[in-house]
Amino acid sequence: MEGGFFSGQLLIAMPGISDPRFERAVILVCAHDHQHAMGIALNNPVEGLTVPDLLKRLEIKSTIKLPPDLVLIGGPVERERGFVLHTRDYAGEASLEVNDQVALTATREVLEAMATDKGAPSRRLLALGYAGWGAGQLEGEIKHNVWLTCEPDEALIFDDDYEGKWARAVAKLGIDPKFLSAGAGRA
Repeated sequence: MEGGFFSGQLLIAMPGISDPRFERAVILVCAHDHQHAMGIALNNPVEGLTVPDLLKRLEIKSTIKLPPDLVLIGGPVERERGFVLHTRDYAGEASLEVNDQVALTATREVLEAMATDKGAPSRRLLALGYAGWGAGQLEGEIKHNVWLTCEPDEALIFDDDYEGKWARAVAKLGIDPKFLSAGAGRA
């Protein structure tokens, strides 16, 4: 956490989160400053929608056989807008550096690169929508025990074990998920 901001950190939803859209969510915070925060949920796939299907709908021709990676629901904000979270071996002009491992790009160029064997990021995920917070909102939610935070790693970000991501993220903190409670208290 740099300067009191959570850019590049994982948010892990606590049990009992009041918004069911974020139940057991694992979110990578991509941008955070005094005015806002935005992140991409890493463990909520769109039922039955793969990256090759979406590229075909967008009329992006693939020159390679793409793996049937699922498209994710990145969050409830602007669900029609696509974002590619990827390793930093791809850097478009509009790419946002998230941390030393990962960048975020929301242009057609990255989708076109993914459809070829030249210039594509080695690891990536495609998400529709994002999670967003207004000024001070994320800090308040963390203060009120809505989210745990931890350092990300490539496996948590990019693997396709969507069901197990939340428990693995909690375990990174040395916590057994079965001991987390929906209630919060103050000592």
